[in-house]
Amino acid sequence: MTEPPLPEAEPAGGAADVTLPEAVRQRVLALVADALPHLGADEVPTSLRPFARFTPTRRAKLGGSAIAAQLATDLLFRQRVAARAVESKGALGTAVARGVPPAAADPVDVAALAYLARPSGWADLVAAASSTLGGEVEQADLRARAREVERLTEQLERARASARADTEKLRTEVGTVRAEADELRVKVRELTKALRAAEHEAKRAQDALSTERGRTTAAASAQDAEVRRLRSRLTDAEAELDGVRQATREGRAVDEARLWLLLETIGQAAQGLRRELALNPASQLPADLVAASSAETGGDGTSTRQSWAADDPGRLDQLLTLPKAHLVVDGYNVTKTGFPDASLEQQRTRLVSRLGGVAAQTGAEITVVFDGAERLPAAPAAPRGVRVLFSRRGQTADELIRRLVRAEPPGRPVIVISSDKEVADGIRRAGAYPVASTVLLQRLARG
Repeated sequence: MTEPPLPEAEPAGGAADVTLPEAVRQRVLALVADALPHLGADEVPTSLRPFARFTPTRRAKLGGSAIAAQLATDLLFRQRVAARAVESKGALGTAVARGVPPAAADPVDVAALAYLARPSGWADLVAAASSTLGGEVEQADLRARAREVERLTEQLERARASARADTEKLRTEVGTVRAEADELRVKVRELTKALRAAEHEAKRAQDALSTERGRTTAAASAQDAEVRRLRSRLTDAEAELDGVRQATREGRAVDEARLWLLLETIGQAAQGLRRELALNPASQLPADLVAASSAETGGDGTSTRQSWAADDPGRLDQLLTLPKAHLVVDGYNVTKTGFPDASLEQQRTRLVSRLGGVAAQTGAEITVVFDGAERLPAAPAAPRGVRVLFSRRGQTADELIRRLVRAEPPGRPVIVISSDKEVADGIRRAGAYPVASTVLLQRLARG
């Protein structure tokens, strides 16, 4: 907020009003602000007491309006601060209070002290200071204008130099643009020529497409006619196939009757031969002989091999229905595929107990073979129809399985459960049937 000017003081003898320049006014406020702390508490007007605690600068800035109003209305207050201001300025203050300021003194200080002290002719001192300040202001203004002219001249020179540089740059760019325009014209001519050639080629392609569409339509019509002809032939072939199927069913019935008669004849002949040779039922099977020669040692150790055998669960059921079938199981190969998280003892017990159910359902002979480098603390109890073997030291379960297969007579159905390709290849050459471990696991889960 702009502070109001100090009230104008009246010169002695009713002189005209005195106007204080702004610099003199600010100096008067500064002198009063400096003097306030040196006055007694009862000498400071009530309106100025809140500002007495501020610093001189803030006191003059924030309390300027109140100080100016107090100076204009309170003659005693003005005299007190004038006395303090004259005292603070020393010789200069004494000279101004007498009305004879030094010629070399600052006109602003002189005018401010004269305004406060009011010596004889103080108005003339204020007017002289105002005149001097006005001249200084004019000179300062002239100097500022001269500096501004110099600055503008320098800016003009720089602008001219920049304009000349920009002009040269634009000329260079114009030359470059013209060269690029010439290159573009050449490219446009080349592209126009290429476009015309492409349009001509497109027209030729369109003509060729129309011709090809006609050929395709004709070929489609011919194909439809061929499809109709083939459908007619298919209908005839299906009718002929139905007749063949009927004849095949009739022939199969005749073949089954002949086969039943042949099997019945063979069975009766086998019974007569058994009576003639006086053969008693065997007390030992080939696998029992192999088991007797294999020490009952135990251990664990399996290797993960790629499963390759047939994976048809129905195949295992068909093989187990053959007369006198012998099922040989690679134990750890099955258990580590079906329940690898269980301990080895739990794996053996679970597999052997489930195979007991298969033996009871099918009546097949079942032999389970485990790797065993050392004697086991306790072998799993084998249910009826299940034989449990462990390979002896220095022998693997794969080798023991091959011995079991080789011990069987030719013609007996032997099924080997293992996903080991080497085992499967070996027993296949010996006449046995290889089946993958996953097939037996499915059979056990179903049972």
